Amino acid sequence: MIVALIGAKALWLVYLWLASSIAASYIAERKGYSEKLGLAFGLLLSILAPIIWLFWPARPESKWKKLGPFGRGKDTDERIAAVEKATQH
Repeated sequence: MIVALIGAKALWLVYLWLASSIAASYIAERKGYSEKLGLAFGLLLSILAPIIWLFWPARPESKWKKLGPFGRGKDTDERIAAVEKATQH
């Protein structure tokens, strides 16, 4: 019985670890860095990695600066072009 309870807790901890790695990878990519760098942070630092990436400065040409943290979709390239066109004038 105890082994089963430890196994269930371990499974939830693995889910949490993987979810935080995915979040760190996504945030790093949006901020203009490599997804692999975000994934490495997530795998090594677990829960702290997404929090660190939220405070990490975004690169000027990143999607985070141009579209915001969640702006995406089929028209992403079109919206980036429109933002660049608007900032040139």
